[in-house]
Amino acid sequence: MKNFIQPGDIVTVVAPAAVSSGGCVLVGALFGVAVSDAASGDTMEMITEGVVDLPKAAVAIIQGAKLYWDNTAKNVTTTVGTNTLIGCALLAAAVGDATSRVRLNGVAA
Repeated sequence: MKNFIQPGDIVTVVAPAAVSSGGCVLVGALFGVAVSDAASGDTMEMITEGVVDLPKAAVAIIQGAKLYWDNTAKNVTTTVGTNTLIGCALLAAAVGDATSRVRLNGVAA
């Protein structure tokens, strides 16, 4: 196919803010996890698909639940509101758990 560019599971974007490797990045409607450290305005790579552990809000999460990124609180939540759909929970997580195992959906919201 002559117009194929790349698989898209790792994409290059401009960092909207300083981010550390493993940090979460929301660029418009595209969510990903930084592959390496980047300063604000730097070109960086982020993964948009795969399974990652991400910081979560103080909510209980059931396996298979849709998960959203709260870009204000910088964590995963089950609350839709103005948050961005990023994937689903691979494991259940209790209210007190610090992280949730997320299968990123790779789709722009």
